[in-house]
Amino acid sequence: MGSPVTTRFPVDSDLEAGAVERLSELINEVYDDAESGMWKRKVTRTDTGAVERVLRESALILAEIDGELVGSVQVSLMGDGIGEFGMLVADPGCRGAGIGTALVRHAEAWARQQGCHTMRLELLTPRHWRNPSKEFLKQWYTRIEYSPRATEPLETMYPNLVPELATECDFTVWHKPLT
Repeated sequence: MGSPVTTRFPVDSDLEAGAVERLSELINEVYDDAESGMWKRKVTRTDTGAVERVLRESALILAEIDGELVGSVQVSLMGDGIGEFGMLVADPGCRGAGIGTALVRHAEAWARQQGCHTMRLELLTPRHWRNPSKEFLKQWYTRIEYSPRATEPLETMYPNLVPELATECDFTVWHKPLT
């Protein structure tokens, strides 16, 4: 059995240039793979400036195995007792190690501590074909007790992104009660 996954909020050393670059590269690598065929060009989900900002705001939970960064998830408060997580990533070389589960559990615990009764996420999927990564995520979110609440065309929620799409896509909002 491999080493356990540990999760934590950022510390000062996470703001060093090399750490911010590594995290930014990991997020972009995972999103480029997971959203393959959905965008006209290589997916750039974030950049070092945005990663540094969410680290400074303690809005990113980090996952490590043996002290090595292997994943992250962004957390935020939506208001009305709803927490949200997004930008969930796990190092492709460590898949199956429980990184995603550990990160989501930490995000849910954080939301409960903030007084939230519901956790929310958004999942982008192609409208007319099945993306294997997105199908895996739908099954996984269902297994960990999330359920789809509403689906909207991407053009309704984020019209500025439509010109970048290679295919029509929808955003589905998923919820999980935290009580």
